Amino acid sequence: MKFEPSPNAFAIPVRVYYEDTDAGGVVYYANYLKFFERCRTEWMRSAGHDQSALAAEAGIGFVARKASCEYLRPARLDDQLTVGLEVEKLTRVRVVFRQHVRRGAEELVTGAVEIACVDMATMRPAPIPQYLYQQLEALK
Repeated sequence: MKFEPSPNAFAIPVRVYYEDTDAGGVVYYANYLKFFERCRTEWMRSAGHDQSALAAEAGIGFVARKASCEYLRPARLDDQLTVGLEVEKLTRVRVVFRQHVRRGAEELVTGAVEIACVDMATMRPAPIPQYLYQQLEALK
């Protein structure tokens, strides 16, 4: 399924290293989830939030609840990729990120990752802070 990012999407460059590949010389399928995680973490940093500080100061953290990927084409050693995200759905305690990996204009992988905000002491659902909620809303 072709995924066209919205104008509000966030993206980062990712270079494919030898450690990312499998015996067939292509990116190992699970590593795309790592690329997705890097993109979400870099978005948090670009928005002025450090996940360690959120845990220490606000007592909240973000955990993966669900993930899915559709693998369309392989990436290979030394490829320069673009990994992007946008918000597909947002509630008070959860966010679904729509994510993609591209090599130039060629779409390689699309996916969705549902993240839940939790109280770090109890690991129970917790509301996303309003300031962060507003920033996530802007990614729709």
